[in-house]
Amino acid sequence: MREKLRSLVADLVRGGVPLEMARREFERIYIEEVLASHDGNQSAAARDLGIHRNTLSRKLDIPGTPAPFPRRARIAS
Repeated sequence: MREKLRSLVADLVRGGVPLEMARREFERIYIEEVLASHDGNQSAAARDLGIHRNTLSRKLDIPGTPAPFPRRARIAS
């Protein structure tokens, strides 16, 4: 795994990708994969990630990026 990651990082550095952009993209893709492994269940994904569900929700609400899973409609009381 370490060598695959090192190769990817080397490609990003050669491509001039800034650290902050690479970090954000890595985090977003990692979160999407964990979320997919839980069929979009944010509570279960947040538990696996070791973060609060609200933090996960905030990280997914990045302007200009598509949501990985549609949000469930809330039922009005």
